[in-house]
Amino acid sequence: MFDVGRICVKIAGRDAAEKCVIVEVLDDKYVVVDGATRRRKCNKLHLEPLNQTLDIKEKASHDDVVKAFKEAGLESRTTKPKAKTVKPKAVVKAKAKSAKAKKEKKPKTQKPVKAEKVKTKASETKKEE
Repeated sequence: MFDVGRICVKIAGRDAAEKCVIVEVLDDKYVVVDGATRRRKCNKLHLEPLNQTLDIKEKASHDDVVKAFKEAGLESRTTKPKAKTVKPKAVVKAKAKSAKAKKEKKPKTQKPVKAEKVKTKASETKKEE
């Protein structure tokens, strides 16, 4: 029932209610799935097999799975790579200079000295009693 190419629906976890296809059978409990879910190891108890199958080979790449899903009229998971932001060197240098200038402009403050209590004769007499 859980062969390579079998379309299933995840019934547990973060990707629950998403369709996936079995890419690899690891052992009697676990399989590797891909498709509208993240490609990962999955327990067979967390899958509901459907009657549909896709023609993919064992350990197929994500691109092969996406093509097979499109042919079957299903949507698959697609992620875009995050764009790297590069700061111009002039901006970085200007920020460093302004930070140094702020440090130099701050006047150094000294901690206030606590005043000592002055003993009076009245307080000494109260303690003795």
